[in-house]
Amino acid sequence: MATPRVAVFAIFLFNGAVYGSWAARIPALAQQVGAGEGVLGLALLGASLGLALTAPFAARVCAAVGSRAVVLGSGVLSAAVLPVVGLVGTPLQLGLVLFVLGSAVAALDVAMNIAAVSVVRALERPLMPQFHAGFSVGGLVGSVGAAAAAAAGWSPLRHFVVAAVAGLLLLLAVAGAVPGGSPERGREQVAQRPVLRRPVLWLLAGIALCSAIAEGASADWSALFFVRERGIGEGAAAAAYAGFSITMAAARLLGEPAQRRFGPYRLLAGGAVVAAAGLALAVLVPLPALGYAGFALAGLGLAFSFPVVMDLAGEAGRRADGTGGEREIGLVTTVAYTGFLAGPPIVGGLAHASSLSVSLGFVAVVIALIVPAVWLAARARARELTPGEVGSART
Repeated sequence: MATPRVAVFAIFLFNGAVYGSWAARIPALAQQVGAGEGVLGLALLGASLGLALTAPFAARVCAAVGSRAVVLGSGVLSAAVLPVVGLVGTPLQLGLVLFVLGSAVAALDVAMNIAAVSVVRALERPLMPQFHAGFSVGGLVGSVGAAAAAAAGWSPLRHFVVAAVAGLLLLLAVAGAVPGGSPERGREQVAQRPVLRRPVLWLLAGIALCSAIAEGASADWSALFFVRERGIGEGAAAAAYAGFSITMAAARLLGEPAQRRFGPYRLLAGGAVVAAAGLALAVLVPLPALGYAGFALAGLGLAFSFPVVMDLAGEAGRRADGTGGEREIGLVTTVAYTGFLAGPPIVGGLAHASSLSVSLGFVAVVIALIVPAVWLAARARARELTPGEVGSART
């Protein structure tokens, strides 16, 4: 039987594969429903609405029934809905189905992050980047599978059925080892600072928001960018998100020593600089090869944003008995999902009014905003801690 660490990694991989599978087929789905950039952006808004509306409640459900039950239920729903995406025939149908898929993915995302925090605390190691590497590996597997399916002439429906079956087999094999198999009842109630009144949490949420906008834009629009503005085929265009996922996964796999050496805040700020420069390179230089390199740099730079922020949010909510952090992770995740909510229509609207190059250039500016947010978050957290706690937080 899988260990909790392996099981959580596998769930992250499953979630990334579901996302990468359908995101890389967006050009085919756009053609299937007859949508341009603007209308497609509105259809993609369905997934973002599902994410943003479900995330606030997911942490409460995990506390009520256990994170393992939420992982299993939302994972099965995600796999079941994926083939339905391949059946849609209009932009409205696409948006409605993506709403359901987004809701399932949101519940899975919150639950797996809570489970990951449990493993991190049990092993006392900064493993969050490695768990999120599982998501990146899954995105790579999903996007490579999408590229192969597109090159073979498979319809989205046929592709998604195969992907769903494979994902279900993985999910059922490891679900029993996911932490949080029972509700957390009878926990001693300890007075805590109100979550909504803590500046550090809002700043961490802002960092996650910027990262979510950038990750969503890379997943949703990179293939279409290469097809329509660089003139390459759909199969080759899907490889752009694959490159993004490869560098992100590789960086996250090395996340534990990197976080120990540089600390979480310097890791966040340095990564933002690399990601913004990479995306700017992709849109400013009209050479497909440099475009691929730019998206690869963007993946490298954004690799630590979400996992390190989740780690910091969980630590900010940790109780003296070693529990806690669910509310803080729920808040940060909810705000981050507004990035997925706002990103598709903003990028699509800007592309409709100008071009995808301009809209993705705007995303590069959003990434750059992470740098001052990191500096402010570090200062806000330092003001909350006692002198002894400050020293511990920097290690």
